Amino acid sequence: MANFDFDQAEGLRRMLAGPAPRIVTFLSATPQDDKGAMLVNLGASLARAGDDVLLVDACASAHGVASRLGLDGGDSLLDVARQERALNQVVHQVPQGFAVASMTRGAPRCGPDEARRLAKTFDVLVKRSGVVIVDGEFDGEAFPVPVMASSEIVVQVSASATSIKAAYSMIKRLNLELGRRPFGILVTGASESEAKVVYDNMAQAASRYLAVNLVSMGSVPADEYLHRAARLGRAVVDAFPLAGASVAFRQLAGRFALAGTPSLHTGSSNHFSA
Repeated sequence: MANFDFDQAEGLRRMLAGPAPRIVTFLSATPQDDKGAMLVNLGASLARAGDDVLLVDACASAHGVASRLGLDGGDSLLDVARQERALNQVVHQVPQGFAVASMTRGAPRCGPDEARRLAKTFDVLVKRSGVVIVDGEFDGEAFPVPVMASSEIVVQVSASATSIKAAYSMIKRLNLELGRRPFGILVTGASESEAKVVYDNMAQAASRYLAVNLVSMGSVPADEYLHRAARLGRAVVDAFPLAGASVAFRQLAGRFALAGTPSLHTGSSNHFSA
């Protein structure tokens, strides 16, 4: 049995004193397969741009990004928190160029003590990465670790009326739970003009009825090459670099990488950009 000591490891204390990584939690009002494809391709695009990327599957269901990548049967950060595994045993490098870890692998909600240990485990892990992308779910209750609530949150939505309604309802619940703060909006499966209409309408409604500022993170078009790349077990930016989706993901990765991009924490408004 591996032992993971939070209190006595000098190396971990030095790690915790380092620069804070960027943590972005993605929630979705689209089918799970669409969300998984977006996360994998965004992670690959960031990795190709030179970022040290970690994807964390924090879904309570068995359909998160770890499952999509064939890692759903492995150990989780909760096992590390329970001192049943070492941290390096639950972090996996994937061919797309980034690392993947599961938060709880669908285990029941933790008690207070175990939740604190899980939060410490997550804090140690993210200090090893430059960009942490969290595949999250929100059911109106607290996130598995508190830092997910205080980090940037992006909601994925499509152009369908059902998705738009679900995304707005999610933002309303988040606002009630977390208080007024900005949220990012990423429109997928839509043309640039369709995505702009979706974002503009949602931003106006959120501002008027919730006093919440939404920030456009851009859009990704529907593209058959996304599905072809997935069947090959590859990212579209690698398999089909000239595809429309590849161009969009590179632009999206650039928006994350630019130091001048307004943070979702600032509440700054942001024009729509594909």
